[in-house]
Amino acid sequence: MYALLAFVPIILTIVLMTVFNFPAKKALPIAWLLCCILGVVFWKTSIKTLFACTIYGFLSSLDVLVIIFGAIIIMNTLKKSGGMHAINRGFISITKDSRIQAIIIGFLFESFLEAAAGFGTPAALAAPILVSLGFPAIAAATIALIYDSVAVSCGAVGTPIIMSLSLLNGAVDANLMATWTVISNGIVGILIPFLGIAVLTKVFGKEKSFRPALEVLPFALFAGVTFSTIYVIINSLVSFEFASLIGSLISLPIVMLAAKKGFLVPKKVWSFRDNDEVKIDEKTIDAASVENHGISIVKAWLPYVIIAIILMITRIDALGLKAILQKSIFVIKFDSLFGIPELTYNFKWAYLPGTIFLIVALITHLLHKMNHRQIREAWVLTFKQVGNATIALIFGVAFVQIMRYSYINDSGNPSMLMSMAEALSKVGSIAYVVISPFIGVLESFISGSNTVSNVLFTTLQYEVATKINILPEAILALQINGGAIGNMVCINNAVAVCATLGIMGSEGKLIKNNVIPMIIYTLLLIIVVGMGIFLLT
Repeated sequence: MYALLAFVPIILTIVLMTVFNFPAKKALPIAWLLCCILGVVFWKTSIKTLFACTIYGFLSSLDVLVIIFGAIIIMNTLKKSGGMHAINRGFISITKDSRIQAIIIGFLFESFLEAAAGFGTPAALAAPILVSLGFPAIAAATIALIYDSVAVSCGAVGTPIIMSLSLLNGAVDANLMATWTVISNGIVGILIPFLGIAVLTKVFGKEKSFRPALEVLPFALFAGVTFSTIYVIINSLVSFEFASLIGSLISLPIVMLAAKKGFLVPKKVWSFRDNDEVKIDEKTIDAASVENHGISIVKAWLPYVIIAIILMITRIDALGLKAILQKSIFVIKFDSLFGIPELTYNFKWAYLPGTIFLIVALITHLLHKMNHRQIREAWVLTFKQVGNATIALIFGVAFVQIMRYSYINDSGNPSMLMSMAEALSKVGSIAYVVISPFIGVLESFISGSNTVSNVLFTTLQYEVATKINILPEAILALQINGGAIGNMVCINNAVAVCATLGIMGSEGKLIKNNVIPMIIYTLLLIIVVGMGIFLLT
């Protein structure tokens, strides 16, 4: 009975968001309120404990919110300064083959956007560029969502993993969890460029055939291997926080140069339009709110290069800055909130990637010689975008903390999370390895965010893994990567990209196109992680 009751807030969240189309910012506060009621009535949780858990949840979400704000202010600064327009223009003269364009812009550039900003921006920025190159709008939207997946696990400077680690509060080996996440995703990610092209040619090509996709298989594998190799190496040598960022930043020019030189590129051009008919559709570019102010391509990329350099020198142990930035002088500590030892929060503001983003945004204002109007618009837009994410995150984290610590007042029952974990553990270890990533996919599909998916299910996945005696870091990798894969079919992203391209009403068709790629990706991930668990544990 208690396990069923514990599942009610999560089930309610799913119903509100899928059946009644509630946004996460409305559904999660309602779920939090229901969780509070269940805690008082069935778990005998005191009002003081509920209040303490809620405040602790609000504080715990602060790390992620600073990263989100910093990442989005950089993106909006480049939109308003003209930097993003310069970046877009740089892709146009590389190749006339639509398949190669899709890989470079859809997979690699979009991976970079995901790594640097995330939270709905990648597909909405990449899809209009593809349309301007002759792609049908629905084809551009489909490919943009399929490719907004591999980089997501370490996207927005590692935010999904950071969120999971903050919820677990030292219960797992952070490096081991990141390694399982990155390596398993990197192995499967090699195939994703080809998977996207297969959908493109089969569903949208004149031939309705996989043959044009097979022609570009060598180049697609080259792009996948290049990204995944750097992605894994950066995680191993530096940190998961910018495995996607540096992975895409390095692999993008490599693959672009290869395409320009004709390396592994099919001799026969495959295009949605005749070569001489491909024109730049300024209206489509404008739909993504990208302004043109004559910024050079070097200046446009410079803020991201500066961010990458600062992140690297502050994350490499041997350089010493990492330890300095985590000293107590740079930490705001909230110890034992309301006298509860478990509820201790440390705000390491100087070490957060979001702080670095904010500093670089201010530098970019000067570097790009932005006027007061451009600066004001960038900041106002950022506050508006982050406002919606803030409500969803703080209440999502708060209600998870209540579920986690509902045992504190000693009602004689395990916590809500433990009750759910005990129920799920009965399916057995093999079955749970199969179920685990689909849990992440489901919530990401609903909420539109891998981070929110991890907020809701990280602790549950950890508890189940512990009970069924499977390495928790491996199960958490399935959760995190499953949440990333869910981006392919998530409702919010489908609405955003369709609105950007002016094809509202096509969301159902878009999601339907991406269901099979999502299932293939998830099954491949299950095989890779399952084999890893069997061989290494």
